[in-house]
Amino acid sequence: MPTPNDPTALPLAGIRVLELGTFVTGPYAAAMLGDMGADVIKVEPPAGDPMRGWSEDAYSPYFQAYNKSKRSIALDLRDPRDRKVVDALIAESDALIHNYRPGVADRLGVGADQARALNPRLVYCRISGFGESGPYAARPSYNQVVQSISGLDSLIVDEARPTPVGPNFGDTMTGIYASHAILAALVRRERTGEGAVVDVTMVGSMLAFLSADVQDYMATGIAPRSGSRPAFSQSYMVQAGDGLPITIHLSSPEKFWRGLLAAIERPELADDPRFATWADRKNHYAELRDELQAAFARYPRAEWLRRLEEHDVPSAPMNDIAEALADIQVDHLGAVTEISGAGGPRTVVASPARINDVPMLGRPAPRLAEHAEAILAELGLSAVKPQEST
Repeated sequence: MPTPNDPTALPLAGIRVLELGTFVTGPYAAAMLGDMGADVIKVEPPAGDPMRGWSEDAYSPYFQAYNKSKRSIALDLRDPRDRKVVDALIAESDALIHNYRPGVADRLGVGADQARALNPRLVYCRISGFGESGPYAARPSYNQVVQSISGLDSLIVDEARPTPVGPNFGDTMTGIYASHAILAALVRRERTGEGAVVDVTMVGSMLAFLSADVQDYMATGIAPRSGSRPAFSQSYMVQAGDGLPITIHLSSPEKFWRGLLAAIERPELADDPRFATWADRKNHYAELRDELQAAFARYPRAEWLRRLEEHDVPSAPMNDIAEALADIQVDHLGAVTEISGAGGPRTVVASPARINDVPMLGRPAPRLAEHAEAILAELGLSAVKPQEST
């Protein structure tokens, strides 16, 4: 079984990140930097990140997912004694991340100007829903709100029966873009010696994520809808004879189309004028989907997956999470593994990237204030008030 990487051997060894975030965007950005070896210190309010409370043990699965590879200390930024600790941490950090609403950080004394006065080399990253200014700046912003306002939901939701679906794209993609920008600012600092203020918005992140759909609209004047991408990419989902779903992705190479016809024993479809070219198949997507569904109803899924692989057709079973974790390729990659933590072994999702074939597994999320004593000692401070690890 893999063991956690030695943090000193990872690419961000020696970089300290101070995280003042809650919920997802800020914490997820910081966790990714922690996986890569940064020393991430999470400053939590005395009651802890609200996401801890999503389970009775203050260690919810969601908290664990977005807060791995960190150390925790609990401080009240409104308390002058605790603010001294925060100021000392800012002075010793390379980057600071928060996802407060605009104006909140300034009121708490940790705004960009205040923090960079303490540490001019600091890379200061503030994440917000809509930006620091503008008509929506003061609005509360959460994942589903941003997914709808950015246009994402129009691409993934059935408009006839609108219902929130899927994972939190808005939150997690924003965290990814924020970590990306922080790394760029740190590289810039190596060249110039100067810190920076990094602004990342959730709505901007979602539009960047949807850049192909945006460009398509700009070129055609037609707003893509929920079926646009599947038709363009020639992606299909069908049910096999045993009722189990299969995904097929034909894309544009003609060999995949020919391989599919051979696998389903329907060569005559190649001569059907509705399906003669990629453009024809795109324009007659629903009709081809119906033809494929009828063909795939003949045999169980295992037989179809065997045939599709034999003919080199991009395909897969539509797995649930349990099935995905049991997949032999996922197991081979070590994408999910068990590593030791303060409370015993914990399952973590590793970083998908490797550098020189070294996995970046990260470490389990911390308990509340678990590292307070060690962090204060590193700063040359004594405990400003009792802190307990829960």
